[in-house]
Amino acid sequence: MEVFRTPEERFAGLPGFAFEPHYCEVAVDGEPFRMHYVDEGSGERGVALMVHGMPTWAYLYRRMIPPLVEAGFRCIAPDHIGFGRSDKVLDDDWYTIERHSIALRSLVERLDLRDVTLVCQDWGGPIGLRQAADLPARFERLAIMNTWLHHEGFEYTDAARRWQSLWQEGGPMVALQGCGLVMQNYLANFPRGGAEPLTPGEAFAVYEAPFPDNRAKAGPRRFPLSIPIDGQNADVAREGQRCWDALLGWQKPVHFIWGTADQIFSQSWGRQWASHFPRATFDALEAGHFLQETHGQEIAAILLARVAGEGTAAP
Repeated sequence: MEVFRTPEERFAGLPGFAFEPHYCEVAVDGEPFRMHYVDEGSGERGVALMVHGMPTWAYLYRRMIPPLVEAGFRCIAPDHIGFGRSDKVLDDDWYTIERHSIALRSLVERLDLRDVTLVCQDWGGPIGLRQAADLPARFERLAIMNTWLHHEGFEYTDAARRWQSLWQEGGPMVALQGCGLVMQNYLANFPRGGAEPLTPGEAFAVYEAPFPDNRAKAGPRRFPLSIPIDGQNADVAREGQRCWDALLGWQKPVHFIWGTADQIFSQSWGRQWASHFPRATFDALEAGHFLQETHGQEIAAILLARVAGEGTAAP
């Protein structure tokens, strides 16, 4: 198995990301891998475990980390294997949602994270929520943004189907391999928050930084092809259903913060999901799918307000 480590100099000088890197050896299928994570804050109010999706990495959470740290949280923002500063297996077929989930569990257990607030979006939902389903004693609340758990009756949007098709053999994204292009397009076409946005050049550089060449992009390439649409990826579908069923009994706080301009995960789906939890809140933001990139400070403020209000009746 060939494993690549992105040279540290590719991460030098990234705007708004002065956090020191931390590394943990995680085990997947008996093999060790080096997993990167941001680790900031004292933790007197617990841990915020911030899980990204595709094609992003821990950088996506840079605007949320400072206000959460100031409020007393210890922020842990890992990079999945194949992303960010973490090891990158150069074989596309290695990447499965199961292996990503095993790696994240290994990190949670090796760091002995407790009193955890899970913060998740995109593929961070299925991978992160599995940790809460399997290790509920470690988790105190869920903060869910623009993601999903596959389950019986879930309907994939036309946008989700188009996204997957772009990455299938012969699709345009196979040739473009455009992690940076995805984020450039997002910033150009979706609502922005109060913070100064990345320039097009910065967005491209930041989200291409982990990948010096296309071989290193095996992890991003596999995520779209792992979506369990129309009977594909039956293992992902089964695991999603298992976690969905397990979390239906969740009695701790759940805070949904949703970008309403997302064409893949609609606001109506987010509200429907929230209705299954007795202690759920729902806040809508005029944002798109990658709402942490444009509205990180607003999300952190909403989350802190909701945490402060726990124990009162949810709207």
